[in-house]
Amino acid sequence: MNKLLITSLLLISFITCRSQEAPTESKQMDWEAYDPPSTLVVPENPVKRAKYPFIDVHNHQFSMPTQDLSKTVAEMDKLNMAVMVNLSGRGRGSDEHLIQSLENVNENAPNRFIVFTNIDISAINEKNWTDNTVKQIEKDVERGAKGLKIYKSQTMALVDGERISIDDERIDPVWAKCGELGIPVLIHAADPAPFWQPHDENNERWLELKVRPRRKRSDTDPAPWQTIIDEQHHVFEKHPNTTFINAHMGWYANDLGKMAELMDKYPNMYGEIGAVIAELGRQPRFANAFLTKYQDRVMFGKDSWNPEEYYTYFRVLETADEYFPYYKRYHAFWRMYGLDLSDEVLRKLYYKNALKIIPGIDKSLFPED
Repeated sequence: MNKLLITSLLLISFITCRSQEAPTESKQMDWEAYDPPSTLVVPENPVKRAKYPFIDVHNHQFSMPTQDLSKTVAEMDKLNMAVMVNLSGRGRGSDEHLIQSLENVNENAPNRFIVFTNIDISAINEKNWTDNTVKQIEKDVERGAKGLKIYKSQTMALVDGERISIDDERIDPVWAKCGELGIPVLIHAADPAPFWQPHDENNERWLELKVRPRRKRSDTDPAPWQTIIDEQHHVFEKHPNTTFINAHMGWYANDLGKMAELMDKYPNMYGEIGAVIAELGRQPRFANAFLTKYQDRVMFGKDSWNPEEYYTYFRVLETADEYFPYYKRYHAFWRMYGLDLSDEVLRKLYYKNALKIIPGIDKSLFPED
């Protein structure tokens, strides 16, 4: 009888231990799957329409020659976007794409879109490339282009097996011509610095690199991050009479102290906030101070055309809301805070600064103040 009791107790003990172990295994999950709703209860002030009419200086409409612009304008009106700058004027590089884009705008929405042109750095080794490209810029401006966009691929370009630096002297006359014509150059150099860092537990962009592995770079693919960024800054330095818009805040929105140094060093350099609102939204006090100090040098940009994503931009810029989510977790797993910018700063960020440096924008679309 004692033996039976002992055996029964041992069996019960074994079953109890096993039942206690099983739930531990079931609680394991991948880190990227952990995304619980916040239990924090704070005032919420979502914003679906900007306080002031604004100019998006960084957008891409790749099908502009044939697209129904009335549909895009209707979406813009809901957001209070007065003017969109399409940076992809030449599409794949053809005159026809630019000409047809401008015709579509002029016929169907003449004061709602600004079109920038583009150049072909892949042909830089061809004879007379510099002269031909300068002539192309002149012709494109005659056609109605209001600026030049440089893609990130062009700041990391490989031509005939060799990397072409963006400060290559053969491109210098292009920058100079833009200054002479009074059009700005919006230039996107490299990508966020973590794309060049080891893809490990210390990389803040770990999830993004897992979701988008082709974004991973290295010091030999195609060059160190700092080298590419320094080449861009060298262009600013060599051409003080040309106005440059540093796309994505030059990838220094996470280091506004460094960005301030660049602002002070290069008075011909402006910034735009496309794709970096998550960086500004996690440092609301410092970002407010920066944008207030440099209120004459930063513009609104978004990059990808997804109307609902603009809501987060408006909320970060205009409200004092706390702890609200970004729309792409792989870009930012942290929460956002409102900067609560003053009306003076908002007006400059939304439209006044762009009106200063981008020619041809209809000023009647904006308040007179």
